[in-house]
Amino acid sequence: MAADLSSFDPNSVGLKTNNIFGLPFSLEESDLVLLPVPWEVTVSYRNGTARGPENIFGASLQIDLYDSDVKDAWKSGFYMLPEDRNIRKKSNYLRQCAELIISCLSEGGDLETNVQLKEKLREVNEGTTMLRDWVYEMTHRLLKEGKLVGLVGGDHSTPLGFIKALGSFHDNFGILQIDAHADLRIAYEGFTYSHASIMYNVLNEVPQVNKLVQVGVRDYCDEELNIINSNPQHIKTFFDKDIKERQYEGETWKSICTDIVNSLPDKVYISFDIDGLDPKLCPDTGTPVPGGFEMDQIFYLFKLLHNSGKKIIGFDLNEVSCGEHSTDGIDAIIGARVLYKMCNFLSASKDR
Repeated sequence: MAADLSSFDPNSVGLKTNNIFGLPFSLEESDLVLLPVPWEVTVSYRNGTARGPENIFGASLQIDLYDSDVKDAWKSGFYMLPEDRNIRKKSNYLRQCAELIISCLSEGGDLETNVQLKEKLREVNEGTTMLRDWVYEMTHRLLKEGKLVGLVGGDHSTPLGFIKALGSFHDNFGILQIDAHADLRIAYEGFTYSHASIMYNVLNEVPQVNKLVQVGVRDYCDEELNIINSNPQHIKTFFDKDIKERQYEGETWKSICTDIVNSLPDKVYISFDIDGLDPKLCPDTGTPVPGGFEMDQIFYLFKLLHNSGKKIIGFDLNEVSCGEHSTDGIDAIIGARVLYKMCNFLSASKDR
């Protein structure tokens, strides 16, 4: 159902009574639907990412709709679903359980000898399994209705169910992961669906993902490096250090981006952890790491991906936080702009 835009002024102020980016579309009128997932149960360091979707929504009203890369993509309709308060409540409770477990481990404690904490670990693992299944059901239904779908977290564990749902509609596809971390840990801190284990779980649970291309990774452990080195057919990692050294030695960002795009198959899912950017752009994210990219560098990578003719089939944006460490709210502003660009490129890929 096409929306009547005759009374909508894209040059005017973003109205709070409208939806994401101040757009006037309903769910039925929108080609692209965003699922907010306010979840941060297993974050290892700083809290706040569960509020990412609501903070991004608020900042999105300040974005001008003109995009020189993808003109008028918004006219196909973008819509963010209402946040599920039960998911937020469940996250808040399980986060308290996880904090006790993490505190015990960081102090050298042994969960095996602590009956209470073993029970809390069981609760956390059951809860994160529930979240995976809930995301699967929500996104699978939207995809079945013919919608384009993007997910807004929350911590980086949130998109697993969505990626599994995409596997029901696509025989094979690749993941372009923008991230400071490899996220290939096995049940980090005892949490099966830890935010630090998302890509390990994807590779083990979604056989349709035939290639993982990681960009900007600069914080990882020996276990993760061994997984990367042992799976050259399925994992290609462009480490931040290697990217920077190639640039220091005179190679252009265009050349490096071309290598990244050429490493991907014809269908691509984008998983964007905001900490892949320089931490000055996301100072409040849960685990900031020095290094990373300017926002425009990643937008250029997305542009080359789009121009290559490859099809973007979905995306997630995670780890945007505006919690107690926030100073000027730039995290949500950057998050909203990243989200808008990803919406535009996903919309432009629809008919490929």
